[in-house]
This record gives sequence, structure tokens and C-alpha cells, in this order.
Amino acid sequence: MSKETSVILKILVVSGSLGKYFHLQEFTDALLSLGVECKLVNELDYLGGFPSKKINKWFTDNGIKKLLRDFKPDAVFIDRQGEFGVKTIDSKIPLFVLLRGHYWSEVEWAKRTLHKDVITKMVVYLRKKKAEKCFEKATAIIPICKYIENVVKEKYPNQNTDIFFEGINSSRWFPIKPMELKHPCVGLLQDANWWGKTKEMLTLKKILKEMQNTHFYWVGEGPYTKRVLDELKEFKNFHWLGHLEYPDKIRKYLSAIDVYALVTGMDTAPLTLKEAQLMEKPVVASDVGGISEIMINGKTGFLIKEGDHKEWIKKLTILLEDKSKSEQMGKEGKKFVEENFNWEKIAENFLQIMKKYI
Repeated sequence: MSKETSVILKILVVSGSLGKYFHLQEFTDALLSLGVECKLVNELDYLGGFPSKKINKWFTDNGIKKLLRDFKPDAVFIDRQGEFGVKTIDSKIPLFVLLRGHYWSEVEWAKRTLHKDVITKMVVYLRKKKAEKCFEKATAIIPICKYIENVVKEKYPNQNTDIFFEGINSSRWFPIKPMELKHPCVGLLQDANWWGKTKEMLTLKKILKEMQNTHFYWVGEGPYTKRVLDELKEFKNFHWLGHLEYPDKIRKYLSAIDVYALVTGMDTAPLTLKEAQLMEKPVVASDVGGISEIMINGKTGFLIKEGDHKEWIKKLTILLEDKSKSEQMGKEGKKFVEENFNWEKIAENFLQIMKKYI
């Protein structure tokens, strides 16, 4: 769908978190450039708090219905399965649910490791009910990779699905004066939000022990930060940098590292992997979830099976010692991301998805 042939539509884009608002603004801008009338809102501005741990806010008027009446969208795009999606369904407006992660695995891990008290369990249950309604009644579920689409098809075999690869603005990712790090170094940029994903970081114990002359830097935080640090703090070549301001300080960090590593037990299409490739860094990542869909094994980096610390050491050593190979992989990575994940291409794809269902 080109700018000349695009049908004038009204799409309400709803961001479920402040962290993703930045990226959905880029998506909204791309839709606007294609002649679509768009409005981007932050879901948190329209929620009274239900369901949350603050019971006194459960019955606050949230203003979602008024927004839907006033804007009159042809479709609503959400990236969090909750109250906004439920109200959209109740208002008989087509709903497109962006699914970034393995929702069901995350819920199960959270139950096992985090949600213990009665109030938290009730909140989780109520949120789950709302999410299920969104998944069941949405016009379409649009996962961000083929791997998650297959999971959705198992859960909801009769639901409409299409892949929505998230875009990225390559112009924001360019080399700048790097932060000061010790070299050679490997950079990790990942949060510790659920144990199914984070547990693989413990593989680093064997890697750190055998690569004592290489420094490993971790940027990220979450509920499991302490659990990771308790296991890795004994190694002098492991450094935790905590949270860095996005995107400026992240850009300085990526400018500084020699190799980007994604050591994870589950990921779908992590934005950090695209960002690292745009910064022309060779990448090494766990071969799980949808990671193989946003890099090319052997061309932009290497994929490693879970728990295979020997292969991690082998591939990291290759990239740290062979500068020519590292530079070539970095250039190929940038080219791959620019060609496949630019926002105009993603926005056009989304409009094609909409045409199929409304």
C-alpha cells in the first residue's frame, strides 16, 4: 500500500508502557506518512488502576469509552492485553493485539517465582481473565515473530493471526564517543524480568571462569537482578552497569563494546538485538524463541544452543580475535536490519493485515 493508494483510516494506537511509547510513536509516524489518521495514547493515562494492588483505585472511571466515542477509530492497536482491549471489544471496534512475548510462559514463571500473597494472586487472576478475553475476541492477534505465532495457533487455533515484525529507526543508531570500558569486552543488554528468560545468564559462570582476560558488561535490571549478581559477583571480569538512559547512553554503551551477547532462556524478537546490529556489532545469541528470525546465523553473528558454554567461548573468541570477521558481520547485520525492519515497511505490512480483516 503506497502513499498514493492508501485508504484514509483512523487508528488508535495504545501503548501499554512508557518504555514502549517511544517505539510506538515511530510506528504512528510511519502510519501518518502513509495517509492514515492516527492517535497514540498511553494506556496508563486511561486506567483507574483495575486490576492492581491498590484496591482503592479499582473503581475509578478510566475514560476509555469516552476516548473511543470521541475519536471513533476504525481499529484499535494495543500492545498490552488488558482493560483497553476489553473496552474496545465491548464497543464493537476491531481490535488488533500486538503480542511481543511468550505471554503464557511468562505467567507460569511469575506464578512459580514471584506471586505468593493473596492480593497479588488475585490481581494476576483478574489480569489473566482480561488477557484471555482480548485473545479470544480480538479481530486478530499479531505476534512479533513466527515462533510466537505458532504458540498462538496452538492456544487459539481458530483466531486470526499475522506476524508484525517491530520496526526500528536506523537513523537513531550511529557510533558516538563511547563510554570507557575495559577491553576486550562483551556487552549484554537485557532485563531480568522473568526467570524463564534470565536463568540462562547463569551459563556465564563457566564462560567467565575460562575467559578471565575478557570483560563482560551487563546493562539491565529487574526482579531477578540480585539472584544473578549473587551468582556472578565473584568474577572480577563481570561488571553490572544497572540501568542506562535510553537511547543516548545505550548508544554510548553499544559504541564501546566489541561483541554483543544475548544470553537468554527465551526471547521473541528483542529490540536490543536489532540495535546492536545497527551499531555494526557482531552478535552472539541463544538459539531460542524467535531470535533466529532477526539475525542470520553465520552472517551477522552466531546462534548458540542453551547451556552450551563451550560453544559460547568458541564463538566469542573467534569474534574477539578476528577483527576482520567481526567488522564484516557488523556491516552485514546493519544491512539486514535496515532492509527488513524499517518502519515504513512495517507500517505498510500492518495496513495489509488490516485490509484482510476489516
